[in-house]
Amino acid sequence: MMIGEDESAEVGVGPWSGEWPTDERYDPELLANGDRRNVVDRYRYWRREAVVEDLDTRRHGFHVAIENWQHDFNIGTVVRNANAFLAAEVHIVGLRRWNRRGAMVTDRYQHVRHHPTIEEFTGWAAERDLPVIGIDNLPGSRPMETTTLPQRCVLLFGQEGPGLSEAARGACSELFSIAQYGSTRSINAGVASGIAMHAWIRAHAGPPPG
Repeated sequence: MMIGEDESAEVGVGPWSGEWPTDERYDPELLANGDRRNVVDRYRYWRREAVVEDLDTRRHGFHVAIENWQHDFNIGTVVRNANAFLAAEVHIVGLRRWNRRGAMVTDRYQHVRHHPTIEEFTGWAAERDLPVIGIDNLPGSRPMETTTLPQRCVLLFGQEGPGLSEAARGACSELFSIAQYGSTRSINAGVASGIAMHAWIRAHAGPPPG
């Protein structure tokens, strides 16, 4: 939505006008009733499964992980960012339940995997030769602005407040910080994840499809 646009305006498109397409990717219910989902135009009227299948053909080489020991409200935003930047998967480490409100239903299109412990998560990453990159303003962290993130990796974020746990820090092959210039000592994982993912995009991705 553009700044200044009437937020009460109806989202999406109405019922399909004219002869219906025969492509099986289209959803008859959406064609008949309209598509009010928050999806890009190329996916208008498509079945959800068809959208996921298409996204799976071009997902990027990075994964995103976040610790969830205290029901962090930022996880939904992390999932939404992962969908926007087309991460391979999102990994929830710790508690299985998380607040989905911030995801704005993007979790329907984004693969989300649960790991009960850091050890299980790092074992999964090691089996796939994926380096775990911690993003946190910790002593010894290198400024992310001075480096290029690996093309294949997992970006790991900590809990709001305490940041990465000791176990998570020990599992990281590298730690990077995000430069801040104001009075606060930290930014939340939702914001940090968007910054880090976009840094990966600038380094490794081309323009999105038209």
